[in-house]
Amino acid sequence: MNTRIKRVAVLGAGVMGSGIAAHLANAGLKVLLLDIVPPDLSPQEAQDLTARNGFAASGLKHALKAKPAAFFSKRRAALVEVGNLEDDLEKLSECDWIVEAVSERLEIKRALFEKVEKVVAPHTPVTSNTSGLSIANMIEGRGRTFKKAFFVTHFFNPVRYMRLLEFVPGVDTDLDLMQRMADFCADRLGKGIIYGKDTPNFVANRIGTFSMMYAVKLMLEEELTIDEVDAIVGKPLGRPKSAAFRTADVVGLDTLVHVTENCYENLPDDEMHDVFKPPKFVQKMLENNWLGVKTGGGFYKKVTMPEKAILTLDWKTMEYVPRTQPKFDSVNAAKSASSTGQRIKALLAGEDRAARFAWRCTAQSLAYAARRIEEIADDVVNIDRAMRWGFNWDLGPFEIWDALGVAETVERMRQDGIEVPERIIHALDAGMTSFYRVDNHVPHCWNFQASAYVPIPQDSLKVDVPFIKREHPKRVV
Repeated sequence: MNTRIKRVAVLGAGVMGSGIAAHLANAGLKVLLLDIVPPDLSPQEAQDLTARNGFAASGLKHALKAKPAAFFSKRRAALVEVGNLEDDLEKLSECDWIVEAVSERLEIKRALFEKVEKVVAPHTPVTSNTSGLSIANMIEGRGRTFKKAFFVTHFFNPVRYMRLLEFVPGVDTDLDLMQRMADFCADRLGKGIIYGKDTPNFVANRIGTFSMMYAVKLMLEEELTIDEVDAIVGKPLGRPKSAAFRTADVVGLDTLVHVTENCYENLPDDEMHDVFKPPKFVQKMLENNWLGVKTGGGFYKKVTMPEKAILTLDWKTMEYVPRTQPKFDSVNAAKSASSTGQRIKALLAGEDRAARFAWRCTAQSLAYAARRIEEIADDVVNIDRAMRWGFNWDLGPFEIWDALGVAETVERMRQDGIEVPERIIHALDAGMTSFYRVDNHVPHCWNFQASAYVPIPQDSLKVDVPFIKREHPKRVV
């Protein structure tokens, strides 16, 4: 590609900003990391450059101490120059890419972009790491040249380790420029790029938080414990070992609620709107500052007295109780399966409480994802990749559907009174048998707009090892 990126400015040195800066340095790029001047400086400190750069320096220090490590090598930190948004704003004119990662407050971002527009070189890409604010709202009042070079690049935390990078264009975005930047981020930063649309929380967070919040809703209805839910919706369902609630503790309950409330407030016409409203016990956790790992306790809590142990929150009493190891026949059956698809299939084939819970969670997540086609992304590939790369699911929702059998799953949904998305019914009528298939050794996916299978674009520089293994099971790879 022709895009030459040598120096990048990252605006905002919080957890995400410092993580982005570190990973850019990992790729050998020079980085200018800026943050605001600390507001409480004394008159003497206000004249001292080190004090004025305090927030940015603190962000870099945090990245150097981060666990897991944000830098490949601590020597890479020498590529990061710290500064502040008052004294060093003019330096943006020397940068090839500007990444904004400040607080998720619309008025702050707008004010910053107004300043950036005055100093940035024409056609320099300016991108926001927002997790869900509207592009149109963020750049309201900016000029056409700025708008053409503006789009979202949404990294996932921790930046070095999470493969997903969501690219979302605005109405005026230069799509050729965005594509060149996507190629650069894939090739130089090692990111898995998916393309979303300017909708609340974009792709991965929209599907992922729905799946998590629906599990919470169903837990309350079925009166399961937090330990029971995590025993079901983790590895047995093809998701990370941290399952739902341990994941929430790592991410931070405040972060999770921010995302869900963004959906609740900005998606009034969503057919599952009420699922995004945090239940009362979660609101109580926020009031108690039980946010997860960063506050010492959330859904789980480590204690050392009278002995080391992990306690689990009892959502009925709001007290921590000894953690249990739930046993379910369906979960045990899933453990002996040879693949993720077979594992999920075995779990859902059971007849105990765990199997019924897993089926309802899965069915609703599959239906929800299918209804989001064209709204949040154009095809099943972007949604599946978003969930695999951003939430560490072993299979995306449409890959799960294929593993279970599309027609069989639709029939079971109908039997259980779960509404089947119309586009799925139309696709089956049009001859779709699965969302993915291989024609002449080329992977294809079902395209709803064309009502036909279309080739999945392939990167000629990359080798799809799982695909080769499926096509040539006897070949040594």
